[in-house]
Formats: sequence, structure tokens, C-alpha cells
Amino acid sequence: MKRKTVFVLLVWLCLAALAACSAAIPTSTASTTTNDNSVVSPSTNDGKLNLNTASGDEFLTAIPGFGNRMVREFQEYRPYISIQQFRQEIGKYVDDAQVAEYEQYVYVPISINDSDSETVQQIPGLDATEAETLMSGRPYATTEDFITNLSRYISADELELARSYLGDN
Repeated sequence: MKRKTVFVLLVWLCLAALAACSAAIPTSTASTTTNDNSVVSPSTNDGKLNLNTASGDEFLTAIPGFGNRMVREFQEYRPYISIQQFRQEIGKYVDDAQVAEYEQYVYVPISINDSDSETVQQIPGLDATEAETLMSGRPYATTEDFITNLSRYISADELELARSYLGDN
């Protein structure tokens, strides 16, 4: 009897661990169109969805525990021009911790000459000081000028990812 109990307990623990692991992985297979009309898979954008272009189904698929009410709220405030705006508007419906959780799955497209520091800091690997330094170099004539300056602060892999965060500039 003791062996059977231990076996059942081990099987149950393994199943719980598998369920926890699978729930933590976003499963979105949607794609996003960039400013050069190429298609970017969310996996090339760190799995994040563009708040201004993602569909309701994409939000529901990518964000665990997300419901239709929040889809409506996310879409109601479009277009988002800053991550601060997103935090303020969605913060009317959920607490700061939940807003931060949502930010793991979404981003506001970055305007190289207009976005605030918090929005620029969405670029993986970029900190507040580096974002401020990039902003002090404005205006940028082209996206490539911005990318060239950005390359001083982040790795080549992060730089490729950063391109997908840029909006129409």
C-alpha cells in the first residue's frame, strides 16, 4: 500500500510540474507586420504583441488568464503612444502588479524621435541612462541612424530584436 501511495504521489507531482511549465509559456502563433511590411513572428519579438495592431484573439492566446473584457479595454485606448499611457489607462481596471504582468506580453511601438524614456526602455538590454542618452541625440534623420546609436548599448541579438519594437518612423 505504501508503494502505491508513493507512486500515485510522484505521478501527481510530475503532472502538476508539467502543467505549471506549459502554462508559463506563451503559445501565440500570430504575426505582426513591421513598418517595412515584412512579417515578424512574435518569437522574433521576444514573444510580445504590438498593442496597436494585435487582434483580440492574439491577446487571448498570448496572455494567460486574459478575458474578453480586457481585450476591449486594451483596444479601446488605441493608438497607444507610450507605455506610460498604457499603464495609466489599464491601471483603471487592474492593479499595478497586473499591469506589470501584462507588460511581459505586450509593447508600445517606439517612435525614435517622439517616445518617452519609459517607452524607449522597452528595448531589451537598454537601461534608463542609455535611453536618455539616445533621446538626447534626437532628432534622428532615419531609423538606421537611431539603430547605429543604439548599437553602442546593446548586443547584436538585442539590436535585431529592437528593430521589431520600432513603429513607423
